[in-house]
Amino acid sequence: MINRKVGIMGGSFNPIHQGHLVVANEVLNIYNFDKIIFVPAGIPPHKNGLKTNPWDRYIMTQIATVSNDRFAVSDIEVKRTGKSYTLETLIQFQEMYTDTEFYFITGTDAIIDIPNWHEPEKLLSLCKFIAVSRPGIDKEIIEKKIKEIKDTLNGHIELMQVPMLQISSTDIRERIKKGVSAKYLLPETVEQYIIKNNLYR
Repeated sequence: MINRKVGIMGGSFNPIHQGHLVVANEVLNIYNFDKIIFVPAGIPPHKNGLKTNPWDRYIMTQIATVSNDRFAVSDIEVKRTGKSYTLETLIQFQEMYTDTEFYFITGTDAIIDIPNWHEPEKLLSLCKFIAVSRPGIDKEIIEKKIKEIKDTLNGHIELMQVPMLQISSTDIRERIKKGVSAKYLLPETVEQYIIKNNLYR
């Protein structure tokens, strides 16, 4: 019996910024989810060694989302030893919450790459996916690629366009490294945490 609809927002969140929060809030409003769970990656299989401690990224995600009672943060991946595969995460969530329908929220760039993820066909059978469109990406090309993925791997993928802020974690890290202010690009509490713990220097 499905009683709840929950969005899962995975990512390195290195660091979490206003763009992530705007997307999560828009998805929450449009889909009327009961909750959105942010899942900071432990050791992402597709990225070469994040230099930031996973627990720092987890804490920053917590302090960024604490003011919204429909946002939650899971430590399921930061606690895991070895690489963090989305498939394992979804299986764990489904075992923990048997009454919940899950939607995995990610960017269109990640969705296009899904055939290269760990066991993509099984992954797509476990939950619905929401592909969030980023600025400057051709919608027709994305729709064509999503159709190709559906035709070959099956699965349920919805394309969603939201007002995106042109903010990237990479840019924020570069600014901090150079001593340039990143104010207003990320929550003030996260900025203070970065300064206090001397991250990204």
